[in-house]
Amino acid sequence: MSPESNPYIPNSSRNTIEKMLEEIGVKSIDELYRDIPRSIPKHELKGLPRPHSEIEVRRILDSIVRKNRTIHEMPTFLGAGAWPHYVPAVVDTIVSRSEFLTSYTPYQPEISQGMLQALFEYQSVMAELLDMDVANSSLYDWSAALGEAALMAKRVTERDIILIPRIIHPDRLKVLKTYTEAAGIKIEQIPYDKETGQLLLQELRNRLSENVAAVYIENPSYLGFIEEQVDDISKTTHEKGSLLIVGVDPTSLGVLRPPGDYDADIAIGEGQPLGSHLNFGGPLLGIISCREDMKIIRQMPGRLVGLTTTMEGNKIGFVLTLQTREQHIRREKATSNITSNEALCALAALVYCCLLGAKGFRELGEIILTNANYAMKGLSRIDGLKAPIFQSSHFKEFTLNTDRKDKSIDYFNNELLKRGIQGGHPIVNEFPELGNTALVCVTELHTKEDIDLLIEASEDIVGNPSQRDNKASRETSIEKEI
Repeated sequence: MSPESNPYIPNSSRNTIEKMLEEIGVKSIDELYRDIPRSIPKHELKGLPRPHSEIEVRRILDSIVRKNRTIHEMPTFLGAGAWPHYVPAVVDTIVSRSEFLTSYTPYQPEISQGMLQALFEYQSVMAELLDMDVANSSLYDWSAALGEAALMAKRVTERDIILIPRIIHPDRLKVLKTYTEAAGIKIEQIPYDKETGQLLLQELRNRLSENVAAVYIENPSYLGFIEEQVDDISKTTHEKGSLLIVGVDPTSLGVLRPPGDYDADIAIGEGQPLGSHLNFGGPLLGIISCREDMKIIRQMPGRLVGLTTTMEGNKIGFVLTLQTREQHIRREKATSNITSNEALCALAALVYCCLLGAKGFRELGEIILTNANYAMKGLSRIDGLKAPIFQSSHFKEFTLNTDRKDKSIDYFNNELLKRGIQGGHPIVNEFPELGNTALVCVTELHTKEDIDLLIEASEDIVGNPSQRDNKASRETSIEKEI
């Protein structure tokens, strides 16, 4: 063993490192990290504090935590990818059980029947909710699901262009490009109607060709409006032999048509609203499903749990199925390198969905629609504010624009914070063409009092006190409109 090698790291000898670098075609380890900006330090970190005792560390961390204010302490209208929703107590109780909380990827079915059955039930519920035929047992988040869906589309169609809407979460777009760049997939964006936000259908028709693997749409969109042309988009896409990928917020499916109803080939989404707390931004839950076509199913990433029977006695059992897709068997030829997944979040989603049922999902959707519309109506009556920008129906989220050049959206949000309110997500840098705008989120957690507080604070901030004097008549008028 060379003096440079580490006895606890088997690949640390210089000869081994050089052979590995030669095999992958780079000259040095630094070359592996050439994509990392030089401004990010890669060596020794300087200025670190001295070591602390456990009690000192706890005191420091407690002092930091006390600075935080949660959604239970102040009205929060921030969404944009992770949304405030109610999590029933029974969800936390079940996912906290040790047999679920400590379980890992269930390679050995004979000792993992409980977790395998739970994941099978989760897949079944997701397939029913999305009106699709097959769902896997979860991915990391919506962004990862989109990246995997794009790779699936290329492998199925052997084409290399994915058409997506201009209005998409910028982080989701970045992840999509990261997933697809090495695969040689080209991402093209379709513009939207300036009045309604709807996808420009004629532009989609012009862009569709024999090289387009898939068209991706979101319903509701990132900015909250509902895409009203899903049937035309689906028909146009399939006429060119391309796949249709649809991204959804699952809480909308009690009031909106599921992707399978308009012939989506692959349906994806974010499962965080289904029983997972915000937890300061994670973990999230990636949903992915597809229609019944073995050519597509065999390109699915991650774990698929199947139901089978024993050879003797015909007892029901659960197993991981179609594993020849996966990297522990096919290595670099696998459909994906996804292995461990968001199984605990998937279990939470299963419990949540079973608690609500079909009737509960509809009631949830109706409450969110009512609350969001009440907020939009109230904010839009304030001079200097426009909510929403687009003339379309919205679900859960909507754009709030202020035309006051002397009061930016950051100023607006800071003033809300002073009044004990967490405002919407600024999208000025994401969509500069929309001007001084934020994305506001309203869910079933928001009471009428919360929304009224937001409206009254907004009146104060934009300097329109005349609206305050007529609070009762304003509320009555809004309720009648809704």
